[in-house]
Parts: sequence; structure tokens; C-alpha cells
Amino acid sequence: MDLRIFTEPQQGASYDTLLTVAKATEDLGFDAFFRSDHYLRMGNTDGLPGPTDAWITLAGLARETKRIRLGTLMTAGTFRLPGVLAIQVAQVDQMSGGRVELGLGAGWFEDEHKAYGIPFPKEKFARLEEQLAIVTGLWATEVGAEFSYDGTYYQLEKSPALPKPAQPKVPVLIGGHGATRTPRLAAQYADEFNIPFASVEDSDRQFGRVRAAAEAAGRKADELVYSNALVVCVGKDDAEVARRAAAIGREVDELKANGLAGSPAEVVDKIGRYQAVGSSRVYLQILDLDDLDHLELISSQVQSQLS
Repeated sequence: MDLRIFTEPQQGASYDTLLTVAKATEDLGFDAFFRSDHYLRMGNTDGLPGPTDAWITLAGLARETKRIRLGTLMTAGTFRLPGVLAIQVAQVDQMSGGRVELGLGAGWFEDEHKAYGIPFPKEKFARLEEQLAIVTGLWATEVGAEFSYDGTYYQLEKSPALPKPAQPKVPVLIGGHGATRTPRLAAQYADEFNIPFASVEDSDRQFGRVRAAAEAAGRKADELVYSNALVVCVGKDDAEVARRAAAIGREVDELKANGLAGSPAEVVDKIGRYQAVGSSRVYLQILDLDDLDHLELISSQVQSQLS
């Protein structure tokens, strides 16, 4: 079971804070550091000092880390043109020595688009499908050849399809709760399918849909990695769990019901339930980025029991 650290910087985090967490992620033996791709805070937080851009952040971290994988859950398809995104991700992959993964979604948070003047089209899912075809097509085009694409929303003519990532294939993550289109898209383009903030039962159902879609598309279902993203709140005792829950404005019972919360033993047990339905990777949503002791506890008393 891989444990990855997943951050939500739009809630209030500077680049320096993210760098500190990423370095702790590496030092404590976690597999990867991922971040959301949002420009506006959610909920009651003030969001200070303001948003950071996902791929600019990852470019910086690519030069400041050595081992951990780096990526997004999920890059919003509404934020970047697909040709530009392919260049950005390939460049960051080169900068990291081949450690980047691309989570790509349709985009959903309309308020942040309004706040920063970003178009919010109605046909987001159809655009996402074209974006995936273009990004993966550009990377797969042999050096010296050209890539063209004539879609409904995007057209590329005789692109040199450069630069290339350092990796032979950048892993692509697709995720969500959709019952039909999302599994089909994952079956066609994804190396990993991620379901965010879902119960064991809902994860089981959605993994089953994706596995069936993969087989219908002529792929072996086990070619994909199946993963979860879950909020985490671990403490050595009840008082520490309660303190950490209060620090992120959540109730302990709610966190235990909807995430990974409680003692290390409780969290290990619940992760095991996700593993039993096919999950082999968990993105631990860390909401208090100043609490590095939390990461150390998870590393020493949760991760150590899963590795």
C-alpha cells in the first residue's frame, strides 16, 4: 500500500510552506507529494497568503526534491489549453528527472473561474476527452514526426509535439464518481483511477465499473492502479485526535465516518478495508500544513505497518 501526501494549498499556504511539507514527505519515506489545482479557498478560511499555481509549485519542488513522485489531484482542464499543458508537464518532468504524474479533470468550481476571469464552459467533460487525446497524443508522437488533431473544441496543425517528458510515459490519473463516462474515459486513457472522499462500499462499486470498462476496451483491468483520496487525522490518543480535528474545523466522529481518523491502529484497519476492495494507494489529505508532527506520526506508526 502506497501512502502519498495530498495538500490543498488554496486553503492558505505559501510556496515555502509547501516546500517544507514536500521535504518532510521525502524525508519520512512517503511515496509522493501531490497538490490540488485551485485558485480560490473553500469554506470559512481566509486563504491567506493567496493561491499558488500547481505547475509552478511542482516545477520548484522538482528541483528541491530527489525521490518523491510529484503530481496533481486534479489539474483543472478549464485552466490550461491542452497543448500548453503538455509542454508544462513535460518540462516539469524533465526538471524532476522523470518523477511527475498528471491528474487531469474537467474542472468544477465555478466561483474560482469567476474570481479570476477564467471561462467556465458548459461542455467540460467533452473538452476533457479531447484534452486527454491531445496531451497523450503529443507525448506519444515520435521525435521528428508531427501531431495534428481536428476536434470540436481544439484543433492542432502540424505540431512538432515537443518537448518530450523524461519518462517514456507520464502516468495519467483520472478520477471521480461518475457511473458511465468517467469509467470509460479512465479505461481509454488512465494509468490510475482515483476516487476521492468515498466510502469503502462506494469505492468498491466504482472500481468495479472501471475494471469492467477497461476489459470492454480491450485492456486488462489490473493494468490500472486503483486509489483513494481521504482526509486523515491521526493521534496517539483521543485528546490528540480531537486537537487535530479542531485545528481543521472538523468533528472527530465525522472524520472517522468519512475519512481516516483515530489512533494509528484504527487508521491501519480502515486502510485495510480499502485495500480489500482493490485500492493499492491512498492520498492522505493533509489540511494542517504546519503540523509536521502529524506526518511523522503517520510515517512511524501507520506507514510502517503497511509497508
